[in-house]
Amino acid sequence: MQDVFCPIKLTGIAASLCNALGVEKPNEADEPVEVLTKLTEGKGIDRVLMYNPDAIALWIFEKYTHLFTPVMLGSDVTLPLQTVMPSVTPVCFATMYTGVEPEIHGIQSYIKPVVKTDSVFDALIRAGKKPCIVSTGNDSMSKIFLEREMDYFIVETPDEANEKAIEIIKEDKYDLIVVYNGNYDGTMHRHAPEGEESIEALKHNINAFATLRKAVEENWKNHKTLIGFAPDHGCHEIDGGCGSHGLNMPEDMNIVHFYGVI
Repeated sequence: MQDVFCPIKLTGIAASLCNALGVEKPNEADEPVEVLTKLTEGKGIDRVLMYNPDAIALWIFEKYTHLFTPVMLGSDVTLPLQTVMPSVTPVCFATMYTGVEPEIHGIQSYIKPVVKTDSVFDALIRAGKKPCIVSTGNDSMSKIFLEREMDYFIVETPDEANEKAIEIIKEDKYDLIVVYNGNYDGTMHRHAPEGEESIEALKHNINAFATLRKAVEENWKNHKTLIGFAPDHGCHEIDGGCGSHGLNMPEDMNIVHFYGVI
């Protein structure tokens, strides 16, 4: 059977986020995803919350759909996407927030340099808006978009990241909040994508999204918000009961995003 890859590319997300907020897309970014344009146009969106759980594959959603009920109920669009090669964290997040292929943004392996290519964060700053990133230390999202005139909240654990995100949602001063959680990825590498510990981490990510969505509902009543559940790449099981990713195979390349307007 021939491998099947999702036809819609991850490169369209950056422009879609900017389009939702009414600002010009990053300089070299791909065009926005049509379904997200239709979801957000005319809605008056002035806030975006992006929740970025690491390594959750489309096949995980397909096999464990029932676990995703809180995410689906909190979303309007389920969007299968094809990520980029190599399907590893810094490469994929660099593409998600610049809208370009790895050969353009420059991260083509598991390294974490500061991305110089124009990004969603740069586009928002030019437009006078305030983005921020909430991430755990030494992870890709705490490193690759540094050196911008924006705020970074770098904490020790995913739970602390989510607590900080709720705190700054309540402060209500950022137009874009990006929240990174790497716990499923870390557990998957040690215990396989479907190991008991990994499924518990997946549930934790799903509940974290639901909690963040509730915080938006309660604290951003005067705003119109686009909220996204947006993984970077997928995963597959390898010998020894461990998990991995980085290959040009559907398990690693096919992911699923969820977006809703509140």
